[in-house]
Amino acid sequence: MTNQVKAIETHPEEELAENKTERIRERRVYMPRTDIFEAKDELVLVMDVPGADDQSVEVTLEKNVLTISAYPVYAKHEGHTLAYAEYGEGDYQRSFALSDEIDRARIEAKVKNGVLYMHLPKVGEVKPHKISVKAG
Repeated sequence: MTNQVKAIETHPEEELAENKTERIRERRVYMPRTDIFEAKDELVLVMDVPGADDQSVEVTLEKNVLTISAYPVYAKHEGHTLAYAEYGEGDYQRSFALSDEIDRARIEAKVKNGVLYMHLPKVGEVKPHKISVKAG
């Protein structure tokens, strides 16, 4: 087994931020499910943030920590009372530790239909490339 440098580090069972810091919002905080795909020249992060749009998602990068927060606004239906709900309303927050493999200046994010897509390009030197072998 070779030593492989991780470009992004996850801690799926880590406690939520609300348990470590004081929150001023009175809503639950959920750790959204996230898929991470690796391509030759980038990582693609796909995160479920139901109810969120581009105005309610905040992405920050401080030092080596990428933090994604979403504060969705849920629709209220006048004249109706909620009879049953399979999930509770709340905010979303998730953090990832990035390695030096990621080109921080070129990170892109977009939200479509409650799903956040982030492209994390790898720096040029880290991209895999073929080395030619010469005789002699």
